[in-house]
Amino acid sequence: MPDSLPRPEDKAIAPAPLNVVVILNKGAGKNAAAEGSLPLDESLAAAFSAQGIAAEIVAPEPAGLTAAAEAALARARRKEIDAVVAGGGDGTIRSVAAVLADSGVPLGILPLGTLNHFAKDIGIPVDVDKAIGVIAERQIRAVDLGEVNGASFVNNSSIGIYPYMVLDRERRQKLRGMGKWTAMVLAFFRVMRAFPRRRIAVRADGATESLRTPCLFVGNNEYGTHVFSLGKRECLDAGALWLYVAHPKSPAAFLSLAVRIALGRIDAARDLTVLKVRSAEIAAAASRLPVALDGEVEILSSPLKYRIRPKALAVFAPLASAPETAKP
Repeated sequence: MPDSLPRPEDKAIAPAPLNVVVILNKGAGKNAAAEGSLPLDESLAAAFSAQGIAAEIVAPEPAGLTAAAEAALARARRKEIDAVVAGGGDGTIRSVAAVLADSGVPLGILPLGTLNHFAKDIGIPVDVDKAIGVIAERQIRAVDLGEVNGASFVNNSSIGIYPYMVLDRERRQKLRGMGKWTAMVLAFFRVMRAFPRRRIAVRADGATESLRTPCLFVGNNEYGTHVFSLGKRECLDAGALWLYVAHPKSPAAFLSLAVRIALGRIDAARDLTVLKVRSAEIAAAASRLPVALDGEVEILSSPLKYRIRPKALAVFAPLASAPETAKP
């Protein structure tokens, strides 16, 4: 743990006040829907102050998240602030984490998104006051980041069905004003009708495997496939990417796989090709591919070069919930 961030319970060193910049995504789910007597930025500043943290709130548009994170990192390097806090969903966390990676500057998380997968996996409460309490405890874990063609992700990346669904959902939202979930359901059925199965070559550990799949999923560390751990990660610092390549050849077979996954009855040998790697190259005939990164889609050039960045990100998180913890 950095010497500049003593824990409150450390009796030998009187903790200095913690100074942070909070980068609040204006488009985040809970942010956009927030209600209360005070504007969200004022109420958050008061909540931080109540726990002994001086917080400066900035609220850029989604397109300005990276620039805001870069400005905050520069201030941290000048010792003007101690940490950077990201308020939003997984996409917001990804944008700020990509800037802070390998800097040693701690990232605090306010789970203000819709699903908040990263916050849940690392043990941060979805209640905002409790999440601020985690930051106030000053416990820091070092966790891994995934990367593809220079773009970072904190949870997962995928090609195939899911990014096509996201693109179709965004089109429906923009052109028809649909709600997110309604648009996503309609996008799912449209993609199922087309059912794109892409031929890819997976190069990893000195071997190449040719596969045809509707979906390749790359996890930053291992995702559970059993009913009680479905879609969750028990460890975020094992230093490995996990590739899951779906086998179904038809929409019916894919839906059957989805049901088996939901019921915790997946047969990995039959349903998936699973690889544990530190890096991998995914080649396809197309020169550019839509790639999902923590729920957002970017168009990247083929081949896709994936790698794990071990313990690249310092995060305020409860140590007790972690199988392995960052050492001071």
